[in-house]
Amino acid sequence: MKAPALSFSKAPVKFRMPTSANLVPIRLDIEIDGQRFKDAFTWNPSDPDSEVVLFAKRTVKDLKLPPAFVTQIASSIQTQLAEFRSYEGQDMYSGEKIVPIKLDLRVNHTLIKDQFLWDMNNFESDPEEFARTFCKDLGIEDPEVGPAIAFAIREQLYEIATQSVASARESRISKKGRRGTEHATSSKSSGSALDLVKLFGYRSSVVRKRKDWDVYEPIVDHLSNEEVDALEAREDRNIR
Repeated sequence: MKAPALSFSKAPVKFRMPTSANLVPIRLDIEIDGQRFKDAFTWNPSDPDSEVVLFAKRTVKDLKLPPAFVTQIASSIQTQLAEFRSYEGQDMYSGEKIVPIKLDLRVNHTLIKDQFLWDMNNFESDPEEFARTFCKDLGIEDPEVGPAIAFAIREQLYEIATQSVASARESRISKKGRRGTEHATSSKSSGSALDLVKLFGYRSSVVRKRKDWDVYEPIVDHLSNEEVDALEAREDRNIR
């Protein structure tokens, strides 16, 4: 299938996630009296704030956590949502921006490592669709792997999007000083874009350089129980 042409615009757009669904990546890591709760999920910033407390109460009830977790879970979600909303309405630059995305995560017994490029200018991209295709093509059956991959992508895109807001702010402050830098960056990216080959369809917005196919092909390992125990023990030591 012929890849669609990439279209670039240097005009600023208002901040949002550079994906079809404007979802906030939320990460929780809370410990109270020696009991720890970790989770990662996405949240619609347009949902009413009252949903946050309801979600926290439901989570604590379903997982039989101590009641003190309700306040901590709700507070962490609200803080992260407030940070996301603080960028809304501000300009960000989406023009001609191909960014590297790296996957290095373990989900249960599955270890995934990959590296590819993502078109930040495609606001119809869908990390969840990419993750489903990734799992299907590589024969990954664990249903928790797909959401973890999509979350990892969204988390990195969110960080890059916030950096774009800072760049747009700097540009307004000193347009003359940044003109040469923007031109140089644009020229460099243009050369790279000509060597990109689309994979997984248009909506995934994933691209890889042809010369890097052998170097950055996905790595998926299925770990034994012993290997998982060893990794978790190492992670616990690092936390301490």
